[in-house]
Amino acid sequence: MLVAAAVCPCPPLLVPEVAAGAAPELDTLRDACADALGVLAAARPDLLIVVGPADRPDRGPHPEGTTGTFRGFGVDLGVRLGRDLGPATDRPLPPSLAVGAWLLARAEWTGVPVEGLGVGEPLATDRCTDAGRDLAARADRVALLVMGDGSACRTLKAPGYLDERAEAFDAAAARALGAADPDALIALDEALAYELKAAGRAPWQVLAGAARGAGLAGRLLYEDAPYGVGYLVAAWS
Repeated sequence: MLVAAAVCPCPPLLVPEVAAGAAPELDTLRDACADALGVLAAARPDLLIVVGPADRPDRGPHPEGTTGTFRGFGVDLGVRLGRDLGPATDRPLPPSLAVGAWLLARAEWTGVPVEGLGVGEPLATDRCTDAGRDLAARADRVALLVMGDGSACRTLKAPGYLDERAEAFDAAAARALGAADPDALIALDEALAYELKAAGRAPWQVLAGAARGAGLAGRLLYEDAPYGVGYLVAAWS
């Protein structure tokens, strides 16, 4: 069953080498992510699964030991998901899971098997919750690191330009994540999330499926929209 979850955004800019001169701008966000990962470690899970948005070639499971890189973002930096278990798979980690792997390495996560799951942005809500339920059944004590951004339409300079609906969408997501409320996450509108370029909607609803009946409490650790994109950090335990 699910015993803990950390929710973090997944911009490659979280990695200081990628952000370069702008790295200090996200120090507070990095600290919040570290605090959320601390909650995962304290829960002593048997299995940690990193869930994040992925394009079609990278969707589905990624076994422990899978590698990723930030070369596509101008930095020759590699990461590995969990332990090195031998030859790497042919399929690299999608960017969201690579950021998750970087966060885990930064937290010096050891001793617990780590796997990944890439989720397609268009995945229907019921399929997300079904996937989450299956993840929660993988071990007696499962923890999730859920990667995903809110809307990308919070300002005129945002990747998706300004959409007046974006702030309310992010606020609803923040309330749901802060309250560890699976039903409120499930209620997030798929179509609206797609229009607002909210890549976290599907991973958050996977979390909702995993958390149903687990009786977890939540804390919202960070809520802001630097660069016009909604970034949320939460911890459930």
